Amino acid sequence: MIRGAVIAFQRYNLFDVTSTPFAGLENFRAVLAEDRFWTALRNTGTWVAVSLFFQFLLGFGLALLLRRHFRGRGLYQAWVFFPWAMSGFLIGLLWRWMFNGQFGVVNDLLLKAGLIDERIGFLASPGWAMTSVIVANIWYGVTFFAIMIMAALQSVPRELYEAAAVDGASRARQFWHVTLPHIRPTLALIVLLRIIWILNFPDLIYAMTGGGPAGGTDIVTTFLIQQVIGGDYGRAGAVGLLVLALLLAFSIFYLNATRFEKAR
Repeated sequence: MIRGAVIAFQRYNLFDVTSTPFAGLENFRAVLAEDRFWTALRNTGTWVAVSLFFQFLLGFGLALLLRRHFRGRGLYQAWVFFPWAMSGFLIGLLWRWMFNGQFGVVNDLLLKAGLIDERIGFLASPGWAMTSVIVANIWYGVTFFAIMIMAALQSVPRELYEAAAVDGASRARQFWHVTLPHIRPTLALIVLLRIIWILNFPDLIYAMTGGGPAGGTDIVTTFLIQQVIGGDYGRAGAVGLLVLALLLAFSIFYLNATRFEKAR
């Protein structure tokens, strides 16, 4: 990390590694002057917010369902947890084929269901492409929330539910006044971790669209990768430090806003 920080302040190009003079804030100014960086930053906000919302919502729902005992529960758990065992890049390749405009299974299903009249080029237009990568990311990330929340739910003492039931609390009141307060510290932590991981998860996007079309699915980390591929390690280091500063500032704000230490 220290080496990366040093490179951010050098004129460090892969095509001329014999000369890496100190460049001051030149790399940062160059990055901040690029429209593509600001587009990537806006895309990052959408990518993180929408993905996180649906991952958390669906993951919480699955955790509540899988907490109950029913026939075949183990098989359902294995099916839900399966995506987490795969690499992000491989998932990106699979969803790229599924969203293919000519022979992808998504178009095929929508046509058979009568929801569309002609095939959609999901990865060929910026709007559809961003929607597509977010859908793939939601499918991937639901598992994390399901696993972590289910583990947290199992830590809630049964005695608390029994005492609440004796006091006449309905299931809804038990959920709001027993379950949520008990698992709130866990929820605060896993949401923070997931925000950091989603922002630092260019694998899926790069496999599906490479950041295209026309930068429509670029996020800050795919933008960083493009700087590396272009051989400009100085700018890549600057982007890396900007991302680190952004995450650090957000983490401090988030932990204070959620009063994480107090919750613990």
